[in-house]
Amino acid sequence: MKKRLSLILLLFISLLLVGCGKLSTGKIGVIRDEEFGNVYIDLTIDEFNALGFSFGDSVDVKFNNGKTYYDIPYYSGYYVQVGELLCCGYPGYPHVVIARNYGDPTWEEFEMNEKSKVKITLNEKGKYIDTQELFSLDYFDDREKYESDIMFANFRVLNGGSIKENLVYRSASPCDNQHKRAPYANSLIAEYGIKFAINLSDNETKYLGYKEKDDFVSYYYDDLYKENNVLFLALNANYHAQGFAKAVSGALYEMTKSPGPTIIHCVEGKDRTGFLCALVLALAKASASEIIDDYMITYYNYYSITKDSDPKKYEAILGNVYDFLYCMCEVEKGVNVDTLDLFEGAKNYLAFGGLTQGEIARVIDYLTK
Repeated sequence: MKKRLSLILLLFISLLLVGCGKLSTGKIGVIRDEEFGNVYIDLTIDEFNALGFSFGDSVDVKFNNGKTYYDIPYYSGYYVQVGELLCCGYPGYPHVVIARNYGDPTWEEFEMNEKSKVKITLNEKGKYIDTQELFSLDYFDDREKYESDIMFANFRVLNGGSIKENLVYRSASPCDNQHKRAPYANSLIAEYGIKFAINLSDNETKYLGYKEKDDFVSYYYDDLYKENNVLFLALNANYHAQGFAKAVSGALYEMTKSPGPTIIHCVEGKDRTGFLCALVLALAKASASEIIDDYMITYYNYYSITKDSDPKKYEAILGNVYDFLYCMCEVEKGVNVDTLDLFEGAKNYLAFGGLTQGEIARVIDYLTK
């Protein structure tokens, strides 16, 4: 009741500010996003939008410690360049977040604590609407809207280069059921005889929390966990960071101790999973086009996007996987990916992650025919 009254008051104040030409949240609290370490504002996405903000707006963000950021885009997804700041109302998440795309956590960057406050003010209505419309995608958590369990769970084997057949798979989470995909992914990893899991999004505490929920039916995955065959990494999406490189490089080395097959997953099996799968394929000497094709299957599975069905969105999304390859090869954005030595870049990335040349050779030998 108290929160509802506070929201009504906030709405009233906001309407007064709109009348003065200053659409604003007023000073509100912040919450630490425990998954990625970013700054949530203490308003849900619906509450924030109800104040008059819309995806595609430009906003100014001011914290009570004096840190201020102007002309920040507000999107429904992470539609900015790597490292750039945005406000994001990502579907399915509890609050609007202030984050850097594939960047370091903003909670520490902005020096937040539980007493911190933030004020978000409209800078320009609809300034970034073209980008919002280009990248925005309809995402459904209803199995009936998809052709198959495999599509719904975004499940598939990695193919390309000289990778061994039926060795490495990828999918949406088989244990985190926030998008209703876990039961389907769990059934598929059982059907395909998965023996080892690299979980990029959870730690053990979060996993045990899933087990306490009424909708938990991931019993095959739980058997892997009980046999110590689930590796929890709990990573954010900053694959440029050495900490990320160290974690995934170590995970690939640990994978070599399993007979396989292995499943790689995060929550949706899209970006963190996408980067690690691109790295695996590069180590198997897959071409840029093979890596790109694998990444874009996710966008067909979830959103029915292909090069023919929606060429503008398809080309825009390619920037994500291009950045994977630029990162591995340590080159600037815009280089023709077909000219990159992805195999050498992938090996260098594992070295950046702390593996010795002998350990890198073991990973490559394990992955390839």
